[in-house]
Amino acid sequence: MGSVVSALHTPMMYVNMDGPHARFIREIIANNKVVIFSKSYCPYCSMAKEQFRKLDVKMTIVELDYRPDGDEIQAVLGEMTGARTVPRCFINGKFVGGGTDVKRLYEQGILQRYFQ
Repeated sequence: MGSVVSALHTPMMYVNMDGPHARFIREIIANNKVVIFSKSYCPYCSMAKEQFRKLDVKMTIVELDYRPDGDEIQAVLGEMTGARTVPRCFINGKFVGGGTDVKRLYEQGILQRYFQ
């Protein structure tokens, strides 16, 4: 009988950082000031989006749960940013963090500076 850890372990997915999903991510980040990779039901994603809404900032939102290739995109984002969790938020091509990170940036007045 295996341990709980081995039962919960998921196999590593090969992530092609030169493939179409990685190209899609790089293109959308390069062509939009604010990009949020999200899942529609995620409260942390809602938290991040709310901070940008308060600033009346246009966001490009990619809802991974609405896409058949959402898992593949999330895997590439994991390689790019160091975590697979959502949201993955980018401003001016730079990864700025997840939901609590964006909220903290807003509360500290740092997020607003990106849009002055």
